[in-house]
Amino acid sequence: MLIFEKGQKGRRMTILPECDVPVRLPEEDCRRKKNMHLPQVSENDISRHYTEAAKMAYGVNDGFYPLGSCTMKYNPKINEDMASLPGFANIHPLQPEHTVQGCMEVLKTAENYLCEITGMDRMTFQPAAGAHGEFVGLLLIKAYHESRGDGKRTKIIVPDSAHGTNPASASMVGYSVISIPSSRDGGVDLEELKKAVGEDTAGLMLTNPNTLGLFDRNILEITKIVHEAGGLAYYDGANLNAVMGMVRPGDMGFDVVHLNLHKTFSTPHGGGGPGSGPVGCKNLLAGFLPNNLVEEENGYTFKSPAQSIGQVKNFYGNFLIVVRAMTYLFMLGKEGIPEASKHAVLNANYMMAKLKDGYDMAYPGPCMHEFVMSLARLKKETGVSAMDIAKGLLDHDIHPPTMYFPLIVSEALMAEPTETESKETLDHVISVLLDLYETAGSHPEILHLAPVHTPVTRLDEVKAARNLMLKYDFADKENHNDDTEY
Repeated sequence: MLIFEKGQKGRRMTILPECDVPVRLPEEDCRRKKNMHLPQVSENDISRHYTEAAKMAYGVNDGFYPLGSCTMKYNPKINEDMASLPGFANIHPLQPEHTVQGCMEVLKTAENYLCEITGMDRMTFQPAAGAHGEFVGLLLIKAYHESRGDGKRTKIIVPDSAHGTNPASASMVGYSVISIPSSRDGGVDLEELKKAVGEDTAGLMLTNPNTLGLFDRNILEITKIVHEAGGLAYYDGANLNAVMGMVRPGDMGFDVVHLNLHKTFSTPHGGGGPGSGPVGCKNLLAGFLPNNLVEEENGYTFKSPAQSIGQVKNFYGNFLIVVRAMTYLFMLGKEGIPEASKHAVLNANYMMAKLKDGYDMAYPGPCMHEFVMSLARLKKETGVSAMDIAKGLLDHDIHPPTMYFPLIVSEALMAEPTETESKETLDHVISVLLDLYETAGSHPEILHLAPVHTPVTRLDEVKAARNLMLKYDFADKENHNDDTEY
């Protein structure tokens, strides 16, 4: 039940004292034409409503959350403690520089650390999310080519195993997208890449390890092919958690990279934000970075590159997210960063090895941080799909893996356990998955009905997609507030 349906006319809660100064309303043409529909509820009603709603949500603090390519790792509470310190939380972005030197030091220190991890030379924290970072990185590539008078480079090459945001970002920047197929081993097909590159190639977008959970052993050859054609190499940092501290994108030959602080560096993930997708680059692109880079000059000061692409977000990015990420870096240190990636890879390979005798693996191991199962055979033999198995997991309070992605794998389930999960948790999830596999063979009808123990049971997802209900309809409701002024 929605909060609008719990209201009773005349019921209210008093939080603020009655206004004791004259009320000044906006000009008539700036006012709402109709009063707001606000539910009339008591403080007790609203507290219980949102407490109940919170209990129905599922997050990384509730249980196993193995979304592939999302790296849903635990967010240490010390990150929140540091971000809530008054010297960080209570500043204003328009304060004079000399009053926020400590905050500017955070930005510069985080830049130095992340540049060291990625092998880049400079970094901006303005982008608000990973996809925003992709957009900014491509703008840098475009600005680079345009600065050299090379306007014929209009195409971005994207492997067929890429994240869906890659071709979307390239299109937004004005590039045409050339998709190239994967080879039999799951990597980039070198011969197809050689055919695709040319004088019109602006760059290549690639994540390594890729969405199949595989590290491309030909990565140096791949970036060499692109560079020899005059293009630049863009690294999608979505899967950096598998290799951070072990190998650097800059050493693989990449010129620009975006990071997902909410994935790799343990800041809050989902819920609408705030996110952070900083973009790092080599020196050849540094002159095009967005405004307001922190420089050390008699303390710290903000400066803008001479050929900057301009502002891509207000002020300096989501600063408190950077504080959280830097806390994580401080806590792990030089030894802990590669240790985390090793455990992420270990956990994924452990799950894969335990499940492979039942579930078909799209590509045999070893994998990196994630692995992809294909349930095509299971569906053909039993009628139980990847969707059915995913729904079955919900009845065991386990969030499903990513479904039906990457698109090149039929009936795909992509699982990423992350390094923060214990062996006991992994063993429990493995046991549940194997039980569901057995159920698919013996009683498939059970999984066709799943979930049955959740607040909402199996939904008609096709109907939901075709008949969207995106707003509450007040037309026939008794308790709406058309006659109430606020």
